[in-house]
Amino acid sequence: MIELSPRQIPNLITLLRIVLVFPTTWLLWESRYVEGLILMSVAGASDALDGWLARRFQWGSRFGAAMDPVADKLLVAAMFIVFTWQGHIDLWLTAIVLTRDFIILTGAASYRLLFEPIEFAPTFISKANTAMQIVTVLLMLLALCEFPHVSPFAGMLADPYCFYILAVLGVSSGLDYVITWGQRAWRHGRRFS
Repeated sequence: MIELSPRQIPNLITLLRIVLVFPTTWLLWESRYVEGLILMSVAGASDALDGWLARRFQWGSRFGAAMDPVADKLLVAAMFIVFTWQGHIDLWLTAIVLTRDFIILTGAASYRLLFEPIEFAPTFISKANTAMQIVTVLLMLLALCEFPHVSPFAGMLADPYCFYILAVLGVSSGLDYVITWGQRAWRHGRRFS
């Protein structure tokens, strides 16, 4: 029998959040937006809970530090893809969001393979970008739920305002990562030449 320690609770919550991506995506695909909003709320609450537990009881781990943002990115990416397929979010914006994350993930994997392990420390602009991604899909989801008074306002904020802000943040934070880690790789490479 596998024995779990309390230190593993935040990691289990993170894994649960990754699992929630699949039913949430299916609900959104089926245009069951209210149910999707409920599951997204559960995922958001679990994100807050695992972070609080890790900080409060010093239960943080390298796995948690790496997988927590991955869980967030999976859910947000799935929502962007579904909403773009349904015609609610423009393709150009989803292309910026997904391309940025792909470049960062590929660059991080390459850096780790060629040089050394990476400490996960997102920059301020990267945190702002992630927050804006979440705000954008949440507002779009609220708009699609057709709640009186709330949904029209949410839709008006999401498109075009959030779309343009997110585009600027996505490109800026992507360039910031490429330049910062490119310079670090160049310095690292010079030490061995």
